[in-house]
Amino acid sequence: KSALFWKMCCDLKRRFLLLYATQKGQAKAIAEEICQQAGTHGLEADMHCISEMDKYNLETEKDPVVIVISTTGTGDPPDTARKFVKKIQDKALPPGHFAHLQYGLLGLGDSEYTFFCNGGKTVDRRLQELGAQHFYETGLADDCVGLELVVDPWIDGLWLALKEAFVLQNKKEGMNSSDISNALSAAPVHIENELNISSEVQKLKLEDGVRSSDLTQKLVDIHLVASTRDAEPSLVHSIPPLSQSALNIPALPPEYIEVQFQDTHGENPHLSSLISEGTAFEVPITKAVQLTREDAIKTALLLELDIADTIFDYQPGDAFCVICPNNVSEVEELLQILGLSDKGENFVCVKVKQGTKKKGATHPQHIPERSTLKFLLTWCLEIRAVPKKAFLRALVECTGDAGEKRRLQELCSRQGASDYTQFIRDSNVCLLDLLHAFPSCKPSFNLLIEHLPKLQARSYSVSSSNLYQPGRLCFVFNIVEFPACPTRPVARKGVCTGWLAELVAPLLHPNKNTLDTKGISTSTEKISIFSRPNNTFHLPADPSVPFVMVGPGTGISPFIGFLQHRQKLREEHSDWEFGETWLFFGCRHQDRDYLDELKCFLENGTLTHLKVCFSRDSTTAEVAPPKYVQDVIRLYAKEIARVLLKEGGYFYVCGDKKHMADGVSDAVVDILSMEMETDKLEAMKILATLREAKRYLQDVWS
Repeated sequence: KSALFWKMCCDLKRRFLLLYATQKGQAKAIAEEICQQAGTHGLEADMHCISEMDKYNLETEKDPVVIVISTTGTGDPPDTARKFVKKIQDKALPPGHFAHLQYGLLGLGDSEYTFFCNGGKTVDRRLQELGAQHFYETGLADDCVGLELVVDPWIDGLWLALKEAFVLQNKKEGMNSSDISNALSAAPVHIENELNISSEVQKLKLEDGVRSSDLTQKLVDIHLVASTRDAEPSLVHSIPPLSQSALNIPALPPEYIEVQFQDTHGENPHLSSLISEGTAFEVPITKAVQLTREDAIKTALLLELDIADTIFDYQPGDAFCVICPNNVSEVEELLQILGLSDKGENFVCVKVKQGTKKKGATHPQHIPERSTLKFLLTWCLEIRAVPKKAFLRALVECTGDAGEKRRLQELCSRQGASDYTQFIRDSNVCLLDLLHAFPSCKPSFNLLIEHLPKLQARSYSVSSSNLYQPGRLCFVFNIVEFPACPTRPVARKGVCTGWLAELVAPLLHPNKNTLDTKGISTSTEKISIFSRPNNTFHLPADPSVPFVMVGPGTGISPFIGFLQHRQKLREEHSDWEFGETWLFFGCRHQDRDYLDELKCFLENGTLTHLKVCFSRDSTTAEVAPPKYVQDVIRLYAKEIARVLLKEGGYFYVCGDKKHMADGVSDAVVDILSMEMETDKLEAMKILATLREAKRYLQDVWS
């Protein structure tokens, strides 16, 4: 049977096209897992990034196609898929353009956001419109609860679906379908053991003192990790039944990167070479203002950048990205744990390992071919990333202590999925935390390059108007704080916000060394930025159209730009008609967090209505005022309904998705239902129509 299988494999079209579209590396990692598993099923995945349109052609593709695609922004396909999406959305394409195409699609998203998995849904819908057929049902994985809950079973079911697709395909081409089916079904018999131990999973047995190998994975006695004194599980400790379970763990990912240490002579790449989209501009920070009092729960800063000497342009409502480094002390700590403190300034040459078993192994695009070790850890790798299970699996092989090894195996196993979610994913654990928790784990540097994603530039909403402040760009942010917890013994600040706060400390707290001759605080600090235009979150093109803005906390940021722009237009065009403007703003405390600038917009007429609330202020009033913006909105139901339904107005929401934007959406649905005297379902349909018409717009984050 096995001989028949391999003979048939030579005759059958065992190839399938595997495309991925990724923003932060998730979709690529999943595609690589599919590619790796394909071999043990007698299949060959021809894997490409969806942007590499010169390497594949869907117009002539006869084999099944598997697509793994993520979602970015507020529902956009990832940057790598933009050209592909633009191409397939060409309205000139006929309905049967892809009638020959058989495909399966796995979409990645986050249900915290309104347009869940919209990148995948957009591609899926358009391929269907163009006549393509599913050979396997579409999977939609939710990062909010754990991608693996959908990804793992979707991949498990993919192989049978591909088998059936090949049977149908070859039947059409005149081959004997029973021979094909028999040959393909013989594959698991021939490779049963290999499948179980070196590809999909490895069955672990609880036996003492046997070292793992490529073919078997036997573990030391569980009592090395499980102590009867410990009743609660933790990052480093499990309890029954997990601690006594046989485990299914991922196959060991093949290593594919080779790192050669060189001398200390040379120059590191320019930061502009680290971005794949747009042009980077190095601009000075000219001003920094702390918007909140020292005793506020969150610290909000406003930074002003000088863009006068650049061609950087923006509209109010746009976003832009800041290229930021990892924390210096964390980089130093990582070098020390890795035993590479003395090599930080050495240049390293990164190459693909000759003879690697990883299919389609290529040099990672975000890794320079030559730079210093410290540069790679500082500017290229997201060392704060939550480690994927494949990384944990690789770390098992670098861990000396038997108890620590077992726990890492549990955390990457299917049986340990809930522990992984609780102690790794939800706890926001990073590599540094793991290396502290498992001190006998000593990974080589090549594993970091293979498993850590690209350090992403951080996106911020513009909080100014180029019309109001030519040559200046402002933005507002909270300094993100990660308090210490059992899985993270030290408190940390956000990668970018912590770095920016450090950079502008001299501007916020000047001393005699940072003052110029006139006693004004000056800064020589520069940061690198690039544009990320927002195609929808803009002011109405017609200034006479009314609009409502909802922006508590730093969600106010784009609306300051809106109001500055509107103020300047009013000054320059006194003969124009301007629609009314509403702003719903909320913060914790009036005396610590409130922005007095908003009153100026109200006083000069730029802002028609300003409604505020303070969630943490105590009150002596008999009837307590509303604490949150969604509650305040309900008090103005008739006015909101009038703006949206009778006057064709716009509704903008900016800020926290889970705790605010969803509440605002619910409030608007209730308002529409009440004012139109219709049921909630009908009101939800009306809101959906407003979204489709780009009149209900969100710029939110989780």
